[in-house]
Amino acid sequence: MLDNIIAFSIKNKFIIGLMTFALVVWGVWSATKLPIDALPDITNNQVQIITLCPTLAGQEVEQLVTYPIEQSIANLPDLEELRSISRFGLSVVTVVFDDKVDIYFARQLINEKLKEAEEKIPKGIGTPELAPVSTGLGEVYQYIIHPKKGSESKYTSMDLRTMQDWIVARQLYGTPGIAEVNSFGGQLKQYEVAVNPDRLIAMGITIPEIFNALEKNNENTGGAYIDKKPNAYFIRGVGLIGSFDDIKNIAVKNNPNGIPILIKDVAEVQFGSAVRYGALTYNGEVDAVGGVVMMLKGSNSADVVIRVKQKMINIQKSLPADIVIEPYLDRTDLVNRAISTVETNLLEGALIVIFVLVLFLGNFRAGLIVASAIPLSMLFALGMMNLFGVSANLMSLGAIDFGLIVDGAVIVVEATMHHLGLRKGIGR
Repeated sequence: MLDNIIAFSIKNKFIIGLMTFALVVWGVWSATKLPIDALPDITNNQVQIITLCPTLAGQEVEQLVTYPIEQSIANLPDLEELRSISRFGLSVVTVVFDDKVDIYFARQLINEKLKEAEEKIPKGIGTPELAPVSTGLGEVYQYIIHPKKGSESKYTSMDLRTMQDWIVARQLYGTPGIAEVNSFGGQLKQYEVAVNPDRLIAMGITIPEIFNALEKNNENTGGAYIDKKPNAYFIRGVGLIGSFDDIKNIAVKNNPNGIPILIKDVAEVQFGSAVRYGALTYNGEVDAVGGVVMMLKGSNSADVVIRVKQKMINIQKSLPADIVIEPYLDRTDLVNRAISTVETNLLEGALIVIFVLVLFLGNFRAGLIVASAIPLSMLFALGMMNLFGVSANLMSLGAIDFGLIVDGAVIVVEATMHHLGLRKGIGR
């Protein structure tokens, strides 16, 4: 069979030339489509289920939340591993599937099973949610938001966090390749109703009544319509809270004399913040606010970071003039250094191999013929990487160095040169 392949190649040079050209085009096209990263993502094919349970201890979280979820998804097909963490106020269940399972199909299977788990979890404890489609290497861009020098006292950490959540993060969402934008630092702005226990006791009001009053008085209600030719008038009740006064004037209940007791009679309405468990500092001095951009699993990190940078230019224009978005982790720098290292090593290695081949074969033309196996083998490797979804990183591109091993081509060319030399000797 090998003899037939060699004979076909010799007799049909044009076809072999076309196939070689097709290989070059395929390899170059594949190189432009490869996802580029600095390091290989070895995260297994997993989906995480996160449930927030603010009022439960670790033992209760395990008993009431984690265990029902694990039991509901234990029989999923192609399930390889199931592990969980139960802590105060938090349940995290990690479901690992076989690598052949599509991640979105796996999430669909889990979503179907979570409906069963929610029925087993007591009402009001927590709602299971799926983590974003990202991995441990998904943090491709990190930044902080801080005032310029001289404007530090102009903005509070709550103001900065509000800008991050409602201006920066909102505009970053929708960028291709981004799975999530996580906010860190600052004070999370809340509308706080600080009840006065003495007033509650004096007026005979309980905390659940406060909750019910706030819930029932913060919604719009739709009704029918009145058809009055030639117009139709739609009936709706607008009850969404829009200001502090709206909250203060919500009626909780009536006292024995029929006089309504309002929220402002038993509580103070003000701005508050969520409980803080840490802080983000800028150079150890300023309470800063930052964000972490999480990349969608399987995306090209270099392209994603470029799109984020372009988006940041427009976002910066929408912020106050004395607020700066400053990146402190950019995956592009690491990717460029890794790719530059690989390119340098491959180029230098190829030149050294070509020089050694020409030197030892003693024939410049034969050396170039053997050396042609180097770029062709690399292009074939790039094509196969794109075909099987292998990203271009320091490890995978470094393995292409094996394409510099041209011993097979050396043996073929050297045997051909020896055969031609014998033919010339016999012809004499």
